[in-house]
Amino acid sequence: MKYKTSVILCGGKGTRLGSLGKRIPKTLINIQGKPIIWYILKSLKKNNFNHFILPIGYKGKQIKKYIKKNKEFNKYKIDLIDTGANSSIAKRIFQVKKYIKSEDFLILNGDAIFLANLKKIFNDHVRKKKDISFICSEAEADFGTVGTIKGKIVNFQRGLDFKSVKTNNKSFVGHVYSGMSIIKQKVLKENFRHKKNFEKEFYPLVIKKYNSDMQNLKGFWYAMDNVKDIDILNDKKN
Repeated sequence: MKYKTSVILCGGKGTRLGSLGKRIPKTLINIQGKPIIWYILKSLKKNNFNHFILPIGYKGKQIKKYIKKNKEFNKYKIDLIDTGANSSIAKRIFQVKKYIKSEDFLILNGDAIFLANLKKIFNDHVRKKKDISFICSEAEADFGTVGTIKGKIVNFQRGLDFKSVKTNNKSFVGHVYSGMSIIKQKVLKENFRHKKNFEKEFYPLVIKKYNSDMQNLKGFWYAMDNVKDIDILNDKKN
């Protein structure tokens, strides 16, 4: 079998979830009757990923119990790797990298639900022979926005969806990172084990050294950062 690996980061403590995060790992929080990890695994399987690595940590036994108890995942190849309750993301990735089976693999956060054509994005990454492809998406602004056209105010909105942000540097545009990227295994030969913040410290180095790309995720994507986000998604109609 030709494997296509995805690494689902699900070992964090969910400190922004308050009392809810003290009872259950974030990836097991129910959204309309199903845990977040259920949606992630189903979406990845639909996009032809057939090998899943879960670097578990905080309350990892609950995740193990759920996966093993859920019969529909019996045919999924899932590696549950205990990476320690207090490990950084960098250390978790370092501990599981030897289990990655495909030359190019997907890495993603275990707190977001998405419905998108990741199969096409993955195939484009391979076809272009990129070393790393960052997947960007739309996000909903938590703040109010004053809309203008040619300097004239035309509206005021809250919860505006946006794909990118302008900065004081007029030639620079910042795109919204979805927490998903496709990486060649050779990139993980870099020294990153002791990075305190994997994304902030490792990715800037990778971009300078390797053949990098950005792809837009077309479809639904929503990250659960706090209890408000969970309530919003639970209230959404199917």
